[in-house]
Amino acid sequence: MKKPDPASPYIRAFYEHNRLRFLGTAALYILEIPAMLVISWVLGDVVDAIAALNGARLLRLLWVAASVAVLLGVSETLYYRSLSGWLRRALGQYKSYAFRRLSEKGISAFTRESTGRYLSVLTGDVTVICADYLQNMFGLIIEPLNFVATLMFLLTYSPALTGAAVVLCVLPFLGVTAFGPGLARREKALSDASEGFVGKVRDLLSGFAVIKSFKAEPEAGRIFDKEDRNLERARSRRILWHGAMQGVGGSLSVIMQFGMFFIGAYLALRGSITAGTVLIFTNLSNSLIQPVQQIPQLLAQRKAARGLIGKLAKIVEENAAHSGVTVEPELRDAIELDRVSFGYEPDKPVLRDVSMRLEAGKKYALVGASGSGKSTLLNLLMGGCDGYEGNLTVDGRELRDIDPNSLYDLESLIGQNVFVFDDTLRRNITMFRDFPAEAVDSAVNRAGLTALIAERGPDYRCGENGSGLSGGERQRVSIARALLRETPVLLLDEATASLDNETSFAVTQAILDLSGLTRLVVTHRLDSALLKQYDGIFVLRNGRLIEQGGFDALMDEKGYFYSLYTLSAQ
Repeated sequence: MKKPDPASPYIRAFYEHNRLRFLGTAALYILEIPAMLVISWVLGDVVDAIAALNGARLLRLLWVAASVAVLLGVSETLYYRSLSGWLRRALGQYKSYAFRRLSEKGISAFTRESTGRYLSVLTGDVTVICADYLQNMFGLIIEPLNFVATLMFLLTYSPALTGAAVVLCVLPFLGVTAFGPGLARREKALSDASEGFVGKVRDLLSGFAVIKSFKAEPEAGRIFDKEDRNLERARSRRILWHGAMQGVGGSLSVIMQFGMFFIGAYLALRGSITAGTVLIFTNLSNSLIQPVQQIPQLLAQRKAARGLIGKLAKIVEENAAHSGVTVEPELRDAIELDRVSFGYEPDKPVLRDVSMRLEAGKKYALVGASGSGKSTLLNLLMGGCDGYEGNLTVDGRELRDIDPNSLYDLESLIGQNVFVFDDTLRRNITMFRDFPAEAVDSAVNRAGLTALIAERGPDYRCGENGSGLSGGERQRVSIARALLRETPVLLLDEATASLDNETSFAVTQAILDLSGLTRLVVTHRLDSALLKQYDGIFVLRNGRLIEQGGFDALMDEKGYFYSLYTLSAQ
């Protein structure tokens, strides 16, 4: 059984609700064929009319030429108008479909992949696909029709010269075809180099403040120059190969034209054809040469562009979210970890034999020194990585078997690194969705954003990654987002780290006061007034869960937690 082509759904996206416009565009383009035949006939007949000194015939041909010119101009205008509309919708649907498929990937995919490759396939590659796949498609329709129509037209004048023309066409066809596979390889290499360049530029610009503070501009410039050289080297190789293909095809086409002209001249001297017929053949030689020369090029470019579509499909399929069982957005019993171990690299575990139980509706704190594995544990709970050992269950169901989308309806994570979109405050809080005004106001109030919105308004634009907000304000936006969703399980990873002590206490207290939610709070602020309210405190050290219990019990043990608390209180 033939394996399905992963690129097929992306190609179908070009034509969704767009087929009639495509057919109309193709029909307008095909009108060029009879127009060019009529123009060649007029030119040849003009020469024969001059030879026969027939003025009336010349006048009739003038009117025919003027009419064809007007019709050709109108059809060309309509063609490009239709083409632009078709391309706009085709590319829009292609990118929209690709983005929807990308958004279906799980969190784990985006924790291990570079966004630079996505930027490349949705920008630079789309430009190539537009030119070499979509626009070339019309060339692949018209060129064979043009070749056949021209041959049939020429046969009515001279079968002998037409046969000679067909034989001469073989030369440019063989020459251009030989370059096809090489062009596809170089197109792929250019796409890969572009992906690397975009990823590196994004990385350098994101870390520009760090580069400046460490005065590492020369080193950053050398990194940029290296990636740029790789990109331009790949681009140059693609241009050179394409130029060589064009050069060989063009040279062989000139040989064909001259050959046809001299054979026609010989037949005219023998009286087999007229001088006008020679002119018709010479003028239409491009209609024979161009299909023979262009079709192999168009096919090679189309193959290379289709490879880019396949590349996008492959990227989307990599680390795709697994399907699983849909669970209700409700935690009835508990989330349990049983001897869970995990490492991002083989033989380098971050978590070691961690066992804990988070009962529904209760609140827990997770504490430990930096690098003890706290954030990694929360990442596992959100389904960020499924390569762990041991068992991680939600109401008795293994986390690996749960559909990621339904897991996100059950759990929300407020992380350390908050991303704020270049949009309004309100849309950043609601994440572009519609919520009742009362629910939004409640989340805003509990997250401590009331004063900010009163000062700047809900339509204040936050800037790129929240550049118009302070670190604390960005963190409060993140908290409001999670509170607004009201998922049964709330995970907080140093969510108040960017807030001042007073605001941090107030926000944490508001989270602890929420009823009916299961909360796991990673915190480095060991405030006894807050810690005493947790139903349990888990203490991590070097990836191991070494202590757990209530605040008073852990303090009485005078173990590792006691040391952490004592140091933080100093």
